[in-house]
Amino acid sequence: MTATSSPSPIAEADWLRLDRQICFSLHAASRAFNGVYRLILKDLGLTYPQYLVMLVLWEHGDLPVKKLGEHLRLDSGTLSPLVKRLEGAGLVRRERSTRDERSVEVRLTEEGTALRERALQVPRRIVEVTGLDLDEIGELRARLDRLTSALDAAALDMPEHP
Repeated sequence: MTATSSPSPIAEADWLRLDRQICFSLHAASRAFNGVYRLILKDLGLTYPQYLVMLVLWEHGDLPVKKLGEHLRLDSGTLSPLVKRLEGAGLVRRERSTRDERSVEVRLTEEGTALRERALQVPRRIVEVTGLDLDEIGELRARLDRLTSALDAAALDMPEHP
């Protein structure tokens, strides 16, 4: 193929093949990651969604539930049960904000803070099982971040009903 020629067109019927769908490739990769994380996180007593909550709290410290949800792209209906289970496990506390009684803050307990040390092995193990080096992982993350941004922007521009 020359620099001015375009790739051969894909037959219209092929556009609906499952193996041509980027969304399915991402879905399959996500499910595979979830399976690996389930095994790795078992030692920490966390599920993958709980691990994500803990990552945000370890990075940012105490946060209102609303801010926590923004970081994780989760609504309060999904986030609240996660935080409740983490609280039941003694890893976090929920407290009404002293600045705004309508707001609930999520705070790490000593046990939740201490769990961070044990969690340091998780990313190392993920790197091992992917077979990707750190540069490749960084490139993939950057591409996925660009894809997410493009999809977020497109969703804002799309009408509710076509």
